[in-house]
Amino acid sequence: MSVQPQTPDLDNDSMEDRLYTVKYEDPGDSHLDVKVEDVCMQCETNDCVRVCPANVWREGDDGVPHIAYENCLECSSCRFACEYDNVVWTYPERGAGMTFKHG
Repeated sequence: MSVQPQTPDLDNDSMEDRLYTVKYEDPGDSHLDVKVEDVCMQCETNDCVRVCPANVWREGDDGVPHIAYENCLECSSCRFACEYDNVVWTYPERGAGMTFKHG
């Protein structure tokens, strides 16, 4: 007799609801930045903004992304998405950053 796996109950929570399932210890300084602001002003695709699952990178009126680093999930997608290699991304100092509650 074969045993069928249980199908988990999945809620389709919004991204904001899912962000509440993580804990973030603010180191006080952003671990994210851009290397050269002029490069961002020339960028037409804003890939760093488009790939961020936590809405950390937001389009600025001046062409330079605004960064709400407190929401960062530390996935580093922004770093890999930027075709100009213009994203500064470092791990937050020890003891700071993300702590996942589930998983």
